[in-house]
Parts: sequence; C-alpha cells; structure tokens
Amino acid sequence: MSLSRREFMRLMGIAGAAGMFPASVFAAKRMPADLYEVPKFGNVTLLHITDTHAQLNPVYFREPNVNLGIGPAFGKAPHVVGEAFLKHFGVDPGGIEAHAFTFLDFDAGAEQYGAVGGFAHLKTLVDRVRTERGDGNSLLLDGGDTWQGSGTAYWTRGMDMVGATNLLGVDVMTGHWEFTYLDEEVIKNVGEFKGDFVAQNVKVREEALFDYRFADFAGFDEDLGRAFKPYTIKEVGGVKVAVVGQAFPYTPIANPQRFMPDWTFGIDDGSMQEVVDRVRENEKPDLVVVLSHNGMDVDLKMASRVTGIDVIFGGHTHDGMPAPTIVENASGKTLVTNAGSNGKFLGVMDMEVKDGKLVDFRYRLLPVFSNLLAPNAEMVEYITGVRAPYKAQLEEELATAEETLFRRGNFNGTFDQVICDALRKVNDAQISLSPGFRWGTTVLPGQKITMDNVMDQTCITYPETYRREMTGAEIKLILEDVCDNLFNPDPYVQQGGDMVRLGGLDYVCDPAASMGDRILDMALDDGTKIEADKSYVVAGWATVGSQSPGEPIWETVATYLRDIKTVKIEKLNTPKLKNVAGNPGIADYPFM
Repeated sequence: MSLSRREFMRLMGIAGAAGMFPASVFAAKRMPADLYEVPKFGNVTLLHITDTHAQLNPVYFREPNVNLGIGPAFGKAPHVVGEAFLKHFGVDPGGIEAHAFTFLDFDAGAEQYGAVGGFAHLKTLVDRVRTERGDGNSLLLDGGDTWQGSGTAYWTRGMDMVGATNLLGVDVMTGHWEFTYLDEEVIKNVGEFKGDFVAQNVKVREEALFDYRFADFAGFDEDLGRAFKPYTIKEVGGVKVAVVGQAFPYTPIANPQRFMPDWTFGIDDGSMQEVVDRVRENEKPDLVVVLSHNGMDVDLKMASRVTGIDVIFGGHTHDGMPAPTIVENASGKTLVTNAGSNGKFLGVMDMEVKDGKLVDFRYRLLPVFSNLLAPNAEMVEYITGVRAPYKAQLEEELATAEETLFRRGNFNGTFDQVICDALRKVNDAQISLSPGFRWGTTVLPGQKITMDNVMDQTCITYPETYRREMTGAEIKLILEDVCDNLFNPDPYVQQGGDMVRLGGLDYVCDPAASMGDRILDMALDDGTKIEADKSYVVAGWATVGSQSPGEPIWETVATYLRDIKTVKIEKLNTPKLKNVAGNPGIADYPFM
C-alpha cells in the first residue's frame, strides 16, 4: 500500500538522505530562474508527458479545488487540493510551483507567470533535458490522450498531433481518446507515428479474428489476439528497459464502441502479470515500466497487485503529482506517477540502475511555463502550418469573459455552466446535461472567448446534441450512475472522469453513500421538486450508445455566445455536498 502522510514524514529524513525523494518536495520556494535546473543523476532518464489533449499552443489551465478521495483514498494523493496539497508535498506557498500545482490565487498567478504548455516550449525543455543527459541516455514517453482535444485535431483526425509528437521526439506512447477516431484512422495514425504504440490490454474480438480487417498491421499478433504491440524494449544508457503499454481499460464503455467494434479493452491483473513475467523471463530487462492510461487510483491498486513493475507512468485523471507514490506489493515496491494534462508538465525521472535493479531515483515534475522557455523554431513553423487552414475560424471572437471560465473539478466548472446554459437556451429545455470531461482549458477574466476556446471544451468525434423528454427517475439514474463511476471506493469500478454537469437542476450529493443513495433533493432552478414519474425536457450531447440527431455542440455554444456577447455566470448548478467536511480533497467550495 502507499505511504500514509505520517509514514511519509517519518521516513523523510532517511529517504532524503538516501535520495529517495525529489529535491523539489523539500526545497524552499523555487525561483523561476532555476525552475529547470535538474542536476544529472543515475544512468537512465525517462521523460513523461500525458493527456496533452492536442494543445499545440500555450494555454491557461486551472487545477481543481474539488478532487475528493472517498473511503481508502481519503487524504491520499491525488485526492488533496489547495493548501492541503502544498502541505502534503512540501511545496512552499506563494511561489511559481504553488501556482502550477494548485488552484490557489489562480487569476493572479496566471497574470504573473503567464500561460503554460505549448509544444514549441515543451520541445525546448525536452531537448534541454535530453541534451544534458547525453545522447542515448533518455526516453520520452507519452501516456495518451494526445490526438484529441482541439479543432485542428478533430479536422485532421489526429494527424496534426502525430506530426507534433514525431517532431517532439516521443519514443513510446499508449492511448485512450486516440481510439475515438474510426478504427482505420487509428491504424493509419499509428502507422505514421515514428515511435512505438503499445497497449497490452487491447485485443481483437474472437469473432473478428477470422477475417480481421487489419491483419497486415505490424502490431497485430494473431496467436495472442492482440491488436497492438504489448510492449517494447529500448536500450537507454546501456540499460535494457521494457515499456509495457496499458490503454484506458474502459474505452468502449466511456466512448462509443461503434468506432472500435473489433477491439476489447479492460483492466486484468492476471493479463498484466503474465506480460510482465513473460517480459522478464524472455527479454531479461534491467527495468520494467508500465506506460498507463488507467488513472491514478487504478494504477495504485494495480501496483499493489501486480509484481515485477518498477515504475508506472500514469495518465487519464490529469493529476499533476510532484512526487511518486511508493506502493508495496508481494515482491517489492512500485513507483506510481501522474503527470497532469494539457502540456502543462514534463515528468523527469532519473534512475540509477545497477545489476538489473533500480537502486535509486530522483523525480521532478516540471511545469512548462511559456514565458520562461523560448519556443523551438521548427515546432513553431510546424504548428503555424497545421493551424493555417483553420486560422480564421479558430480566431473568431464570440464573446468576452467577465470571470474565470474553467472546467476541472469533481463538480460543475464555470465553462461547463456556459455549455449547459447554451444547451438550455438554444434548445428551449428545462434541464441540460454535459459530460464531466477533465480536459478543456481556462479563459481569464477580460479575455475574448474564441472559437478555439469553444473547440478546446467540446471537440470530440461524437459531438451531436439532443433534445428529449426524460422522467425524474431516469435523470436520477443517470446522476447515480456517473456518481458511482467517480466515488465508488473500488478504483477498478471508477472510470476517471468527473460528475456530469447540469443546467437548470440543483441537487444534494453525498459522495460517501452507496449506489442509489448519493443523489438527493433534485429540484429545478425555481425550486420545484423533481418528481420521479414526471417528464422533463432535457438537452445534452455526446451520447455514447447511438448518434444523436442534433447539431455539433460547438455550434450550439457559439450561437449562444454570439448572442449574449459577455459571459457572467448568473447561477452555477453545482450540488450541495454532504459528509465531506474535513476532506482535504475539497477547498473553497460554497455549498457544504
């Protein structure tokens, strides 16, 4: 199991002396000038990005003020926010790293430190670290959710990001939203990717094997029924490194299975253990790492149950964790990391590997501040080129933000409220539903809301809207189901998103309750109680089961924004919460 906070502090002196924790965890306030000073250590360096969501240019991204841990996850990383986060990881308040890792004083910090990410700035940092480590001594890993999340990614079917990652120098990647293009597009994109695409848990359905459409694809293994390579072997600094891929296990449930009809996914400890054992037996690697898109809670559980893994580099849940969690299992320990989202961070793990074993490490999660890193000229040219055909459309100014518009958090973000309000107004609906996605960038007060911003919030391959009648019982069932995906105490039942966003509907939520008992006191904006057998007009988008008949959601939101011209949230339909007082995964939440 992972170290508790008390154990962490007890071991701090010993671990610090032994080099078992990154210097940044215990350092004084880091200044911008030395933010990227990462002393060389060991003989292997693994760099890690994840969940960039096609953000080629620098963005603003506000970290959550609600990321609740329920049951065994209470008070443990990643379920700490704000001041509790700073205390947990030993990050000094008020500095550039406090701004990067938390929501605290976000607007002021954004004004002071500027935008984050951007592939041109990220490439400068990646190249710097790789140059300092020396030729052949590093790998760059990409945890997936790279080909989706922007207008250009949608219009190029992810190919803009394939080119960007090739230029960035990604060596190995796995996926999730990558699979939401048509399966033939996925195969084409993987073929154009210059690195290795690995996913040990993506298999071909038995009935599809007889006449498999992609039988000539290089990653397909007919004998084992795997659609992609399960792992790859790399020589790094004279060390043999095995990288095993774990794609998002719930892809055909969370996203439309119609896009990937011949593939199955899943979380299967036995299958992962079999792959790790086979790799260690046949390949004799010095180091085994898993490049995962499970989500951090799932990775923590998997690390406790599967042996023989040295490090899990995780993604999906967008948790920017400054230090790894050390998880004990039957044969030793596994380090578990998660590297945030939107190109905001670069994970740097320097390792000392001797006699086929990991003996020591240093870890830094570096915030990518565009003001502090000169853009790489070649990447700038590439980005300018791929955006050029869509430039006028993306730069259309739709409205002005009068407050910070953000998404991330277990419950409604302010940009989600804009989407929900747009759905209600344009479709003349009483209630609106919007998915609890964790991707989506932030707009600062006074900034223009462009079509680019809208696409960043809505751009998926199943964007169609709907207007239909639902009973109160059906609405409650939807909310209960999503809430269980988020707060079920068993990580293997969770799917890693946030709570469905609502417009026109208030409710009370008890995250610690059981399935069916978490959603209480549903009412319309005017206070009218929702009745189980009464029908209500509901608008929404992103249906997974079948394609909805309406226009793409970005057209609905754009129409709404052009009409209102300025955005000031009149009412935020976020729930009143029960039994969360004292939980370090919530802060500055007014409805408790």
